[in-house]
Amino acid sequence: MKNSNEWMKNGVIQALLALNGLVMLYPLFVMVVSAFKTNAEIFSSPFALPHSFALTNLQKVWEQTNFIRYMLNSFGVTAASIVLILVFGTMAAYAIARYEFKLGGAVLMFFISGMTVPLKLAIIPLFIQLDALHLIDTYAGLILVYVAMGLPSAVFILTGFLRTLPRELEESARIDGASELLIMLRIMLPLARPAMVIVAIQNAVPIWNDFFFPLILITSDDLKTLPQGLTVFIGEFTTDWGVMFTGLTLAALPITLLYIILSKQFIAGITQGAVK
Repeated sequence: MKNSNEWMKNGVIQALLALNGLVMLYPLFVMVVSAFKTNAEIFSSPFALPHSFALTNLQKVWEQTNFIRYMLNSFGVTAASIVLILVFGTMAAYAIARYEFKLGGAVLMFFISGMTVPLKLAIIPLFIQLDALHLIDTYAGLILVYVAMGLPSAVFILTGFLRTLPRELEESARIDGASELLIMLRIMLPLARPAMVIVAIQNAVPIWNDFFFPLILITSDDLKTLPQGLTVFIGEFTTDWGVMFTGLTLAALPITLLYIILSKQFIAGITQGAVK
């Protein structure tokens, strides 16, 4: 009886997971399929397969937009933002987690408070400040905004993970004559790799997909990121939805592959830490 109940419980869980997977993946399937359709096909049979898998929409994306430039801009902004978030977030989290000082708790709460208020609510004073610094319509201004958005959660995640690491590792390294910088770079940070991968994934996806801040802060066509650049197909009276879905599919592909790669590294990092 117990085995039967356990089997039913596992079956219900598997069914719910399969249903959740279907709900999550079906819109992506519709997006990819619609990339091969014309506007007439999309409106007449939105959920059916296309009559032919022609690359006409892909040709329009390539010829009518500066697609490669937009994608390179997104790559550059996302990569620079993630690197800065990891560097500054790791340094702050390491100081809070591994050293004891009076204001350690207050500093941590300062970073955590940044998670409570969306930065979009402060877009007007933020725009005024960036304009005063001559950072409007620049990569630097956009990257600084993303770093400010990502640091609070990065410090929160990394601090919690670094606090779980045994202090005996540091003490033995100090006895061997290792400097504080060497201890952090060679001993502690390799063990914190799973948390760093989580931070990278958590921030890379929204930064890559963000449309709001590039729309406000970027005006030059050569500096536009991919989500902003694809709006060229949205007209005042008509929208070429087939071409739009093609651009969205191409835009989703790199970040999806990156997510899969980092997920594998995350699992490998956990396994490596468990073995050690």
